[in-house]
Amino acid sequence: GLPMAAKVGRGRDPEDRRSRHCPYLDTINRSVLDFDFEKLCSISLSHINVYACLICGKYFQGRGLKSHAYTHSVQFTHHVFLNLHTLKFYCLPDNYEIIDSSLEDITYVLKPTFTKQHISGLDKQGKLYRAYDGTTYLPGIVGLNNIKANDYANVVLQALSNVPPLRNYFLEEENYKGIRRPPGDIMFLLVQRFGELMRKLWNPRNFKAHVSPHEMLQAVVLCSKKNFQITKQGDAVDFLSWFLNALHSALGGTKKKPSIITKVFQGSMRIFSKKLPHPDLPPEEKEALLLKEEYQEEMSESTFLFLTLDLPTAPLYKDEKEQLIIPQVPLFNILAKFNGITEKEYKTYKENFLKRFQLTKLPPYLIFCIKRFTKNNFFVEKNPTIVNFPITNVDLREYLTEEAMATEKNTTYDLVANVVHDGKPSEGAYRIHVLHHGTGKWYEMQDLQVTDILPQMITLSEAYIQASSAFLSCYNHI
Repeated sequence: GLPMAAKVGRGRDPEDRRSRHCPYLDTINRSVLDFDFEKLCSISLSHINVYACLICGKYFQGRGLKSHAYTHSVQFTHHVFLNLHTLKFYCLPDNYEIIDSSLEDITYVLKPTFTKQHISGLDKQGKLYRAYDGTTYLPGIVGLNNIKANDYANVVLQALSNVPPLRNYFLEEENYKGIRRPPGDIMFLLVQRFGELMRKLWNPRNFKAHVSPHEMLQAVVLCSKKNFQITKQGDAVDFLSWFLNALHSALGGTKKKPSIITKVFQGSMRIFSKKLPHPDLPPEEKEALLLKEEYQEEMSESTFLFLTLDLPTAPLYKDEKEQLIIPQVPLFNILAKFNGITEKEYKTYKENFLKRFQLTKLPPYLIFCIKRFTKNNFFVEKNPTIVNFPITNVDLREYLTEEAMATEKNTTYDLVANVVHDGKPSEGAYRIHVLHHGTGKWYEMQDLQVTDILPQMITLSEAYIQASSAFLSCYNHI
């Protein structure tokens, strides 16, 4: 038999060979191309075999005779289409494949790829890139569309995309492509969509300097069984907690088996807990109960992906000018919860416990969530207390057990991201501060708006922060 190449070469008619160069390439309109939305045919709403018209940007199914893409090409004389799945280009209605290197920028925007070398240099430089629409941007510091009320999710996605080891893992699809999931498991969709979003946020060859998280959030709505919505404001900490745990298990992680999520964020602590007698009991009964075994202190070990910090209840007192004064508290005051001595009462509907905490292992990246919202029977209250936190050199050595002090070498952290909630609990808005490692500069992002910001503004100068409050901060081991 003939070698394969010869066979293929022979089978092609001259017309086919010539037709690889399409005369309509100059009709492509790159400024209307947007691959951030769900890959659905605009007519049949099917996901299967979808083509983008590169002249008007709309998506259509199929390319055969009488298909939606074919009909569109005849009706509007739009000739150049891209198969969103195979990344191949076609000229319709003639139906031949186009092979032309001038189209590579389009496939790269649809599916950006990163080499190990590219990834290793991301935090070493602060070069501005020019998007096709003329705007300049820093990869990684790009706005995310607020589709309706999804800023609570946007800030978490932005924060996570600026944690280098996590970002680097997701920029290379090879890292998780081979993970086997049981049939019918939809949760892996979160992993795929998060990887795609990371690659879009860090793409140095974007057509525009912002990204829509539409496909990522569709996966969130589906995988959270509509617990988290695009159209209804959610709580960033609830979302963070769900998202990290969902990613961990979708990546095949378990309690015993680590994933990139636990490698980056998981620490551990000791919890000392003792049951308290009911407060209404007479004193002698209380004393008798305290001698019983079930009222003795017990110790357990627990892992965490973030630490919840409690705020002191905010007294609202007024000064002589009748201005409301917002109280301030140093970060180290609220960190005292983990010093192994401070006791705090926890009530369940049946029993009360006294608990104290001490850290036994620190993660490479530490997330603090400041508990600003308390749910009462009727409504959610927000504590506006300002937390004064250092941006660099937060040392957690004193919160470690003695054994851990001996083993943990690095106990100091620098801030890399800080999420802020402004306004009322149920209708407020979120924004985020992130550190760009390449330039060493801080940026504030609120949906599509990206502005640079001075670090001292983040540490809550009075005027700036009056209406807002640091909400979730991510620290990195130095």
